[in-house]
Amino acid sequence: MINHGFPLAYFITWTVYGSFLQGDGRWWSKVQLGNQSPQPLLEDWRRTRLNHEIILLSEKHREVVINEIRHHCEIRQWRLWIANARTNHIHVVVSAQSHTCENVRDQMKANCTRGLRRLDPRFSDRPVWTTGGNWRCIYSEEELEKAIQYAGEAQDRMEYK
Repeated sequence: MINHGFPLAYFITWTVYGSFLQGDGRWWSKVQLGNQSPQPLLEDWRRTRLNHEIILLSEKHREVVINEIRHHCEIRQWRLWIANARTNHIHVVVSAQSHTCENVRDQMKANCTRGLRRLDPRFSDRPVWTTGGNWRCIYSEEELEKAIQYAGEAQDRMEYK
């Protein structure tokens, strides 16, 4: 794969609005500081600050998300390695030469939001996703394999829904 200075791929994760709060006991991270230990008081405080109910993704919602990601990758001619929509988060591994990871992530989130709002009026006039999202640049075939495996199979073994 020719990359002209760009990563081979991006491993992108974003979460459903309100489903992973700062302080969360499962995992949470701070920009430039990485993974953080659970902080229940912070998590509780963040929960009281939510302006909308948490709507986890149903099977139909997840289908819409996957279809929107696939369609957008086809239009952009990006190589989609895997997209896995869970009830509370999305994993995508994609090669998108000459695009920044933030740009790729934000385009995918916007298209998924549009698709979900067409399907389910509960998503209208409210955030669907947490702001931003995590991403990692992938520079080797070995890293790419591990990211694809984690985004797909490892999620099922970990019993994340």
